[in-house]
Amino acid sequence: MIDIKSSKQLEIYEFIKNQVNAKGYPPSVREICEAVNLSSTSTVHGHLTRLEKKGLIRRDPTKPRAIELLQENHNKKEMVDIPIIGKVTAGIPILAQESIEDYLTIPLDFVNSTNELFILKVQGDSMIEAGIHDNDLAIIEKTSVAANGDIIVALIENEATIKRFFKENG
Repeated sequence: MIDIKSSKQLEIYEFIKNQVNAKGYPPSVREICEAVNLSSTSTVHGHLTRLEKKGLIRRDPTKPRAIELLQENHNKKEMVDIPIIGKVTAGIPILAQESIEDYLTIPLDFVNSTNELFILKVQGDSMIEAGIHDNDLAIIEKTSVAANGDIIVALIENEATIKRFFKENG
């Protein structure tokens, strides 16, 4: 069983970093919404607030597009490379195939541990209520235990799917 960490903040941070590197200025909140498939600007503001609290960005509320990447802080942070190893469904299970497609480098602050981490791209929308959307990148930690209510990646007869775990009586 595998525990999932949300990747939306990481996706937003990477988009801001890429836009600043490509254009020389940060994206607007609306552009961030479109890039990470969120419809609500208030949701993006919430993620930006959490990135700010982690010391990765600084914002000036009096100016539009005033998102500053804190490079000094970013450069001092310990980074970790996590392999992207395939896809998992949020719906009907698909054949599980593990092969490293790419790596994503993220600040160590984004994860609780580095024990057997990997990333799966989510296909499907059955976990939207849990904030897991189609095409999200899910950071997965391999573990042998899960508590009631945990979101896990279950491997059933070589097919993988994301579900909320509940122990059955008996």
